[in-house]
Amino acid sequence: MSTPFLLLALDTTTTAITVALHDGRTVLAEATVLDARGHAEHLAPAVLRVLAEASATPTDVTDVAVGLGPGPFTGLRVGIVTARTFALAVGARVHGVGSLDALAHAAVEHGYVGDGELLVATDARRKEVYWARYAVTPAEPGGVTARTEPAVTRPADLAAADVALPTVGRGPLLYPASLPHGVPDLLDVSAAALADLVVARLAAGRPVDDQEPLYLRRPDAVPSGSSGSSVSPGSPVSPVSPVSPVLTPGVGASGSA
Repeated sequence: MSTPFLLLALDTTTTAITVALHDGRTVLAEATVLDARGHAEHLAPAVLRVLAEASATPTDVTDVAVGLGPGPFTGLRVGIVTARTFALAVGARVHGVGSLDALAHAAVEHGYVGDGELLVATDARRKEVYWARYAVTPAEPGGVTARTEPAVTRPADLAAADVALPTVGRGPLLYPASLPHGVPDLLDVSAAALADLVVARLAAGRPVDDQEPLYLRRPDAVPSGSSGSSVSPGSPVSPVSPVSPVLTPGVGASGSA
C-alpha cells in the first residue's frame, strides 16, 4: 500500500452514524452517535472529531470509504453523498463496501462467531429487516464470504436454516421471536470495522470501488402517485440537503463541531 495513506470511513445505514480514520495499519480514531433519524446533523461533526483526535486535516485524507447499505433511504443517501463530496473536495479516492459485510467482518474480528456461518439482520423499518448470510472464511480478506445477496423481508418469512444461525445486527433485538440467536453486543455498523475491511481488501488486491447504493426499496416518504415498491440497487443517488459545508479542504480538524 502506497504511503501516505489515510482512510476516512463512514457509514449511515443503521442507527449508528459512525466515522473512523485508518492509516493502513490500525484505526486512529472513531466517533459514533446513535440516532436513527439524525444522520445529516451528526455526520459532519463526527468527521471533524476523528480528524481532530488524529491531529489530521481534511487534506491529509487520501481515501474515503463508505457503507453502501442496504439501509433506510435518507440515511444511506447522506453517507454516500457526503463521502463523494468530501473525496471530490480533497482529491481522495472513493471506495464502497456493503454495510452488512462490515457487520459480518466485525462479528468474526471480535470473536462473536468463530466458524461456520452467520446471519446479519439490520432494521429496515416497516417491520422488516435487511439481511444476508455469510460464511466464516479465514483465508479471505475480512474473514467472511457472502452466501446470499442482501435482501429485505419480514423476519418471520426467513428460512428456518437462516434464523438458526448466530445473528448480528438490531434484527434480533427488535424481533426476538423470529431471530432467537442474536449477538447482543453487535447491533450496528462500526466505521472502524468498515475501514478494517476496506484496508484488508485493498491489500489483497480485491475491488472496492463500487459506489452504487443498495436501496432495495423506495423511501418511506414518496410523492403522491409514486409506488412504494422496491427499487434496483443501482438507482442513482439524488442530492441530499444539507451536506455540511465544513467538509472542505480549507477547514481544519479543529473547527467547531
